[in-house]
Amino acid sequence: MPIKKSAKKYMRVTDRKTLRNKVVKGVFRNAIKDTKENIAAGKVKEAQELLKAAIKALDKAAQKKVIKKNTAARKKSRLNAAVKKLALKK
Repeated sequence: MPIKKSAKKYMRVTDRKTLRNKVVKGVFRNAIKDTKENIAAGKVKEAQELLKAAIKALDKAAQKKVIKKNTAARKKSRLNAAVKKLALKK
């Protein structure tokens, strides 16, 4: 445990930021998971709609610096490729 007043404050700030980051991470992870489930089930329309939500969530996470910009771009690219592949197959 910190002893100095400034260290205690920094610990509180870190706790708040950690909680906020967990919420943002949960949103984009759930969006990605839902999209992948619909891809596996072969539901093209639902997967395309959920892809939009996943892209939005990833962009917000990158904007808030929860994840890096390139990580968000990579995840968006892979999801988009998977949805595109499913759409062409149907």
